[in-house]
Order: sequence, then C-alpha cells, then structure tokens
Amino acid sequence: MNLLQKIAHNKNIKKPVIYGVESFELNDKEKYFFANSGPVGFIIFSRNIKDKDQLLKLTNSLKELMQSDVLILIDQEGGRVSRLSPPIWPKYPSGQYFGDIYIKDKEQAKSAIYDNFQKISDDLIQLGINVNCAPILDIITTNTHKVIGDRAYGDNSDQIIDLAKQICKSLLSKNIYPVIKHIPGHGRALCDSHFELPEITNDYNTLKNSDFLPFKALNQQKFAMTAHILYSKIDSNFCATHSSKIIDIIRNEINFKNILMTDDISMKALKGEIGDSAIKALNAGCDLILHCNSNMTEMQQIDKALPLINDNLRIKFN
Repeated sequence: MNLLQKIAHNKNIKKPVIYGVESFELNDKEKYFFANSGPVGFIIFSRNIKDKDQLLKLTNSLKELMQSDVLILIDQEGGRVSRLSPPIWPKYPSGQYFGDIYIKDKEQAKSAIYDNFQKISDDLIQLGINVNCAPILDIITTNTHKVIGDRAYGDNSDQIIDLAKQICKSLLSKNIYPVIKHIPGHGRALCDSHFELPEITNDYNTLKNSDFLPFKALNQQKFAMTAHILYSKIDSNFCATHSSKIIDIIRNEINFKNILMTDDISMKALKGEIGDSAIKALNAGCDLILHCNSNMTEMQQIDKALPLINDNLRIKFN
C-alpha cells in the first residue's frame, strides 16, 4: 500500500486541508485542534526547523498524532526557496542555474537536475517529508516579477518541460511526490500574489499555446498547485483558485485530473473571510486547501467551513 492509499484508509483524516505549524514542536492547542479536525497533511517552513533531529521529531509527532502517515510538504526548490538551508544542509542551485546549462548542453542540464533532486530527496527522506512543492512550470518573460524570477527553468515551454520531467522522475524514484505549480501559469504576473492579486490580460489562445503547455505535458503528476492570479480575458471576476472557468481549463484543456490544491489561501491576493475563501476554492473545483501561516483563529474558521471528506469530494488518494 503506497502513501496515498494509506491516507485514503486513514479514518482520522476528515477535512480536505493542509495546515502549517507554528514552531519547532506542536503546542497543546495544535495537538487538540489537529487531532479533532483531521487535516490531510502539514507543510513545513523555516520557522519549524532548528536541526535534523528536531525536524524529524516534529514530522514523526504529526504522524503519531494522526495515527497514520499523512502528507508532509515542504518547498525545497533550491535557490531562494529552500526551507532546508546551510549550514546544516547543502546550498542547492536555483532553477535558472539549470536553465542556463540547458541552453549550452541539454543532456548535461537534464542529468544535473536529476542528480540535484536525488540529493534533495535524500534530505527529505531522512526528515520524514514525502511531498516537495516543486517543480515550478512557470515560463519566465522579460516582465516576470522577481517572486518567480530565478526560480524558473527557462523562457520557453520545451526547456521547462524537459527539465521539469527530470525533476519529477527524480523525486518519484525516491517516493517523494512532486507538486507542479503554479497552474495554469504564473510567469506573466507583474506583482507578487503574496501581497496583491496579479492580473494577466493575455487571451486564451496565447496562454493555451505557451503558459499552459508545461502543465499539459506533466498532467499525469499526482499534485498541482493553483496560481492566485486573475486571468481577466477568461474570467474577469475570479482568480484561478476561485474560478470554475479556469479550473475547467485545468481539467479539460490542460487535462489535469488528479489532486488540485490551492496555493496558500492566507496570501493577500485573496480577499474576504478565510473560511469563505476555502469554500469558494472547493466549489470552483479544487480538491485541497493549503493554509500555511499557522494562525489558529484562521485554521478554526477554515475547519468550521469545510465539509468532511466523503464521496462527494473529488479527492482520489489511490
């Protein structure tokens, strides 16, 4: 039985949500809340990391609390987005590093990025982490905001597809699930969705023939993460995370049929009460809510709003 099958059979998992944790170890409020609310998993940030022994103890405590394996996520892309960092862990290169190699020698770049994510996977295995929120499939442009910047693997779909396939192959060979992001494409955004809602004004055909292509090429991956972006020529009212129109494109044009999680719904790109935001995402067609900031009041609001996992929800953990 693989990880997702174990999760499917875990009676303690009740709600389609992944939460962040406040510090190096669970406090009593978190223990009570998580045990009773039954999230699908947890995401690790730098605030949760002191050293290897402490982090393994934390991830083990999360599994023990849920009385089974759960999803334990981390953003370990390399470069600027590395929750595991020196001096305890190696400094891994950014996406751009491999993109630059690719321009000179495709095969060398593909081999190098595969080996890089083998080493990252080994780090994660030692820490009890089973999901890496990578690779980024966003296509960089001359105006791409620095929040993506050197995290991207290139400025064309073929290059990104080649490198991202190697990342996913490498992670999966070590039983680490990749998460392709930020679907259906963040590269044209001119601002940071952590702080405001970006708007992309390109039309459907332009996006279909460029930004969507890497996601379509990797649509068999188990997990994808949405972009909090308003694609105003497709849906002028709702960003992708809340847009049934965009998620219909994700499901039927990009043909991603597996587990679609939101980007962090505590990001400022999304407005309104956070429980309502979570429900909007599920109603639009997302499968999992990601909430990262560990704010207990917000988590309680989300828990109150969310339905129990049952046959009416899309999640298929097998």
